Amino acid sequence: MDAKELLEQYAAGQRNFRDLDLFRADLNGADLSGASFFRTNLFGANLFRANLVGVTLFNATLIGANLYCANLSGADLSGANLSGANLSGADLSGVDLSGADLGGVDFSHANLSFANLSQANLFRANLVDAKLDRTNFNGADLREANLNDTLLSQALVKAAKFVHTIGLTADIEEELRQQGAIVTA
Repeated sequence: MDAKELLEQYAAGQRNFRDLDLFRADLNGADLSGASFFRTNLFGANLFRANLVGVTLFNATLIGANLYCANLSGADLSGANLSGANLSGADLSGVDLSGADLGGVDFSHANLSFANLSQANLFRANLVDAKLDRTNFNGADLREANLNDTLLSQALVKAAKFVHTIGLTADIEEELRQQGAIVTA
């Protein structure tokens, strides 16, 4: 199935698109809210400013995908592979990214409030100026992640690894340790 056929089927009311191969599909600005892309291959797909509110992308492959300013609020991306994806400026409020591979993802200026990133791999992720209010990082790997200009307001960080993480002040490091995080310079 190609992007055009997918959009036609979505317009006709279809919402289940599991196990598809949408390698490098151009879905720029598409409205696919509420659709299910369980185990779908969206490697390198262009989802620039797409409306993906409440979508299911459980165990999907989005390596290198462009999700710049996409709206993924309330989506399920648990277990998905988004390594190297661009999620800059995206709305990820309330999203489930538990157990996801987010290595090298650009989350700069993204809204991750109330998101679940427990057990996620955020190795070298860019979280510059991201909104992280009440974000769940329990057990997450944030080694070498960039947290410049980011506030971890009421974030859950038990057993999260902040090793060689960029942008943490001594006060924030101590606060993270008190909340059960693993913090080393």
